[in-house]
Amino acid sequence: MCIAVPRAERFGCISALNRDALSSFLKVFTTLDPTIQKNLLALFAAGLLFWTSLASLLPVLPLYIAEVSRDAQILGLVMGCFAIGLLASRPFFAKLADFRGRKVVLMMGMAAVAIAPLGYILTDSIPLLMLVRAFHGLSIAAFALGYSALVVDLSPPQNRGELIGYMSLVNPLGMGIGPALGGFLQEAFGYHLMFWVSALIGFVGLLLTWRVQEPQQAAIALEQQPAPKHFWRMLLKPHIRIPALVLLMIGLSFGALSTFVPLLVREAGVTLNVGLFYSAAAIASFTIRLVVGRASDRFGRGPFISISLLFYTAAMVLLWRATSAATFLVAGVLEGAGAGVLIPMMAALMADRSQANERGRTFSLCMVGFDLGIAFAGPVLGAVATQTSYRAVFGISAGLSLLGFLFFLMLSGKTLQQSLRFALGQGRDVYAVDRSLRRSPVP
Repeated sequence: MCIAVPRAERFGCISALNRDALSSFLKVFTTLDPTIQKNLLALFAAGLLFWTSLASLLPVLPLYIAEVSRDAQILGLVMGCFAIGLLASRPFFAKLADFRGRKVVLMMGMAAVAIAPLGYILTDSIPLLMLVRAFHGLSIAAFALGYSALVVDLSPPQNRGELIGYMSLVNPLGMGIGPALGGFLQEAFGYHLMFWVSALIGFVGLLLTWRVQEPQQAAIALEQQPAPKHFWRMLLKPHIRIPALVLLMIGLSFGALSTFVPLLVREAGVTLNVGLFYSAAAIASFTIRLVVGRASDRFGRGPFISISLLFYTAAMVLLWRATSAATFLVAGVLEGAGAGVLIPMMAALMADRSQANERGRTFSLCMVGFDLGIAFAGPVLGAVATQTSYRAVFGISAGLSLLGFLFFLMLSGKTLQQSLRFALGQGRDVYAVDRSLRRSPVP
């Protein structure tokens, strides 16, 4: 353990942990077919550029929109349109990914992230900004889905969690680089140049996605499947419904985080470059992903999802009470750790619970909860902020995150006992498709 030891030793411990994770990654990576290795590297580079482009707008876009309208509820509505576009397009992209291939969906997502920043340059009208923001939401709906499905297609089942964990590092890396880059460009050169750079990064990523090739076996399997039916009805199944409900609670909290943190910092009178908050979250997310994926292949997904939900709750409590830069940064670290575990583990959980020809739809339906949370967080919590304060928004978010933890703890299995055992790492996932994944965790 690296707790209660001198700082130098703690850093040495962390370095050793990272070296061990890198060694494990290289060991797994070198066993893969060279074509798969090439595809994973191209995917990783494209993913890094995607999240860098998207995250470069995080610390400044709320401020940009606030200059057009100083009404917190209008600001929340515009920002929430991102999730509306994301949510509305998920069924289309999910079916496209499962029945026409992952690459076309991947490229659509990258094209959206490249084009959307130019839309912010062209208008300062609230209705048009809402449309641009909704179009921007298509990017995550398509790219994250295509990326996750391709990584699963390329990963051996016994190393699935580990490779998902490593490949998901593009998110914290991009979230670390993007906000710092966006904040610097906005302060030094203004909004327009920042939007142009964000667009340019997206276009370079689009060129990289063109080089990605889908696995031949997966492509053949997808072509042989019948036309999809009853997309939304699948959401009623408990193995999808409960993760979606948990992600709804976290989506509300994340929507508050992505929309109102810059304004909370200003309201609290704290001197802090908000980009550093997102960078702290990204560093924590990067560090924790190095080890969690591999550990989840051994111990199961349940305990890591539970821990991530507690991290989120703690982060929202700190933001609710924050009065100093240090507290904001600690909250960022906790939120980053929570996100770094939760989203990859949910992707792995949905992969465990679905066949190859339904992974796109299963993951998309699970993420519908997250989308809805982000969509409602802006206008609903914006109304709360208008009547009370931005600080009150994060008090509510803390309660929502805790509620998500309780849902997962009690409802993730077919019975309360099964749920508790799975969520605490003492039992198997009763919904796993592969029988080898239903085993009890290693003691």
